[in-house]
Amino acid sequence: MKSRVAYFGVFTALALIFSYVETMIPIHFGVPGMKLGLANLIIVVALYKIRIQEVYLLSVVRVLLSGFLFGNYFSIIYSLAGALLSLSVMACIKRIDGFSVMGVSIAGGVFHNIGQMIVAMVVVETFSVVYYVPVLLVAGLVTGLFIGIAANEMLKRIQNIKL
Repeated sequence: MKSRVAYFGVFTALALIFSYVETMIPIHFGVPGMKLGLANLIIVVALYKIRIQEVYLLSVVRVLLSGFLFGNYFSIIYSLAGALLSLSVMACIKRIDGFSVMGVSIAGGVFHNIGQMIVAMVVVETFSVVYYVPVLLVAGLVTGLFIGIAANEMLKRIQNIKL
């Protein structure tokens, strides 16, 4: 039990570090709020290393802490919607044979953006934000691929660690 708590703490700290690093990257992609999703690397790795309930808790804790530290109320709402939808889809897809870590991560990246788009439509009370969808889907695919490649490499290096 103690080791699981310690690993959870390590995953949380790493996710927060990656969230902070991401705030330091001065890249703007043309769509408000679009980011690389570096902290999702830890979520994807955790999905393969710890129980799903713990991954959900990790995801919520990461969003709340990074939102309070580096964002605001709206960033928490958007991130939470994207994170929970993304994680739910990744957990389902992971169970299907034939999907690699990269495939799972790509689905996560795409559905993270879809979750945020749903919240945006509710918040602004219009469907006009749907024009961002093509850009967000491509961005989710690309960032999901890069996060998936990194997660796959990370999982190879920690495969002997039993959590």
